[in-house]
Amino acid sequence: MELSLDIAGLRAAYRDGRYTVTQVLDEVLRRIDSAPQLNVWITRLTREQVMDYVARLAGRRPGELPLYGIPFAIKDNIDLAGVPTTAACAEYAYTPAESAFVVQRLIDAGAIPVGKTNLDQFATGLNGTRSPYGVCANPFNPDYIAGGSSSGSAVSVAQQLVSFSLGTDTAGSGRVPAAYNNLIGLKPTRGLLSTRGVVPACRSLDCVSVFAFNAQDAQSVFEVAAAYDREEPFARPAETPRLGSRGVPAQGFRFGVPRADQLEFFGDEAYARLFAQSVRQLEALGGVPVEIDFAPFLAAARLLYEGPWVSERYAAIEDFIGRHADALLPVTRAIIEGGARPGAVDAFKASYRLAELCRQSERVWEQVDVMLTPTAGTHYSVAQMLAEPIRCNSDLGYYTNFMNLLDLAAVAVPSGFTESSLPFGITLVAPAFTDGDLLRLAARLHAAAETGAGLARTAVPASEPAAGVAGDEMAIAVCGAHMGGLPLNEELTGRGGRLLMRTRTAPCYRLYALPGGPPVRPGLVRVDEGGGAIELEVWSLPRWAVGGFMAGIPAPLAIGRVQLEDGGAVAGFVCEAYAAAAAEDVTALGGWRAYLGRAS
Repeated sequence: MELSLDIAGLRAAYRDGRYTVTQVLDEVLRRIDSAPQLNVWITRLTREQVMDYVARLAGRRPGELPLYGIPFAIKDNIDLAGVPTTAACAEYAYTPAESAFVVQRLIDAGAIPVGKTNLDQFATGLNGTRSPYGVCANPFNPDYIAGGSSSGSAVSVAQQLVSFSLGTDTAGSGRVPAAYNNLIGLKPTRGLLSTRGVVPACRSLDCVSVFAFNAQDAQSVFEVAAAYDREEPFARPAETPRLGSRGVPAQGFRFGVPRADQLEFFGDEAYARLFAQSVRQLEALGGVPVEIDFAPFLAAARLLYEGPWVSERYAAIEDFIGRHADALLPVTRAIIEGGARPGAVDAFKASYRLAELCRQSERVWEQVDVMLTPTAGTHYSVAQMLAEPIRCNSDLGYYTNFMNLLDLAAVAVPSGFTESSLPFGITLVAPAFTDGDLLRLAARLHAAAETGAGLARTAVPASEPAAGVAGDEMAIAVCGAHMGGLPLNEELTGRGGRLLMRTRTAPCYRLYALPGGPPVRPGLVRVDEGGGAIELEVWSLPRWAVGGFMAGIPAPLAIGRVQLEDGGAVAGFVCEAYAAAAAEDVTALGGWRAYLGRAS
């Protein structure tokens, strides 16, 4: 079956009736069976298990769910209900009763999990060789590393076995494998994607990451997954970008490039040439390069493994390593056990040093809108990595280890190929909550680089993601159960929504109590005459969250333009007129709260 698994392509195929979900998932399972065995999987779901998820879509139409029938893979340190989570250590394995928060979000949106992927044990490594389930080899050349720790997740997408995958990224694990597999790798703002149900590496720094063929697909996944999880202590609601960032304008944006003496390619001339080419490509897209001092970022990167943050890795599995130390690979054990040594004084000293570096690095964002770096300075072979596992892995983190310590967002973007046909990638970096901006710029840069996506180098869209900047906002008027304190308000607040104002519509609407529920829903219908002014609230929602929010709106409701009493207009809930025939007219009450008060 000639089938591209990019999300937009699958959506179109379902919508046009060319394929059913069962046909697509059978093709996915066939591809997994016949693909070169690169040690991608730790646990594969059986066909019966996969079809159980497919059955949940019965009676739903493709347009009803944002990820309807989209197959995906899950790094095996992220929980999927009923399937063992190993973190690449069989002795550690447990079988969760519930899926991780982000996994459940994706499943509820129609996505279909097909398996758990290989990783560097306990997510400790950037290379993909540190697993008792085998070295996860690079599909472009199996003699080279696939990158880690989310190695299997990246390779599963690169081989066109799934449409997207989840990884984790504490020190670069969602970016380095993306670069080595010719993929988009989104490392979102820390806390935007809940880590509840994820085996911790450094719990205060961990991020769930997304591997995708293109920025548009990554945006589609991000919109669904990035809901605020009130039960996760390290989760954060979406906010506007800090430091007064103006975002990344389409033209004339300033992009920072480290000084020449601070760039490091470890003797790799091909990667040095490709990075220079990437700078020129970004200039051609309207960017203005600005040389920056990369020193604070490098100093912060060293803190991650040379400072007390490695103690978080020890804390995460302290009880297990005390009982089963021999279950860990020697290199993994040596790194994690090193975390037992730093004390409280070391932790405070390091936190003071990090605060200084944060303040120093903030000066960069006064000069530039976005920063451009290589994702990795070179690409090691498996043999090189196994011969010098600590040094080589440290080299791979040169451009990545600082990211979460300094609270930055990043997107890894394919940017070229070496003469030996190995992928090269760059990373776009900006302050927290600029995720949507970065994805929009990544889409433009990826298209300009003409690398395609994954092993097959499939074409990528020339258009930008439809949703805008994570810090950008869209005003939405609500007149019923989404208002503050009412049952559906969390659909707004959980996506980072905030109340802008309470007002009324222009006097040209009728309000109806629609049949059905719970909750009972209102229907706001515009009329030519006989209307009234209806109480409503206007909420601000981050644009990256709008698509996921709108996908859950059931007929006969929709988002249209609502006229306000001050003469302005905003997007807001409206109702198709036909639904009023079977509904109670409550216009005279002036609003939904008054109706609820009467009904009680």
